[in-house]
Amino acid sequence: MLRVNEVVKRELSGIIAREMSFEGALVSINHVDVTPDLKNAHVFVSVLGTQARESVMSKLTSHRPALQAELARHVTMKYTPHLIFHLDTSIERGTRVIEIMQEIEAAQGDKK
Repeated sequence: MLRVNEVVKRELSGIIAREMSFEGALVSINHVDVTPDLKNAHVFVSVLGTQARESVMSKLTSHRPALQAELARHVTMKYTPHLIFHLDTSIERGTRVIEIMQEIEAAQGDKK
């Protein structure tokens, strides 16, 4: 399943980079989790940039059938999984944790 997840992630990333453009936003696929029956694939997408995350997610969702068809042409599988897009905010959460830690460290440095 790890290999299937990585192949789907790599191919889908390439398809999105070639076929779609997002003005003012950097869109990347962080993780793909294909269900064991190969019928569904949960695609975790991170969006960095000025464009609203909701518009990027709605664009991906509206282009889902074309993305699935293109994925079927590039990857030979028993089933082409139904793509389900999720917004992945782990990068933003990680950045916020680092900022908080730096603030605490700066505050402790000021006290010394």
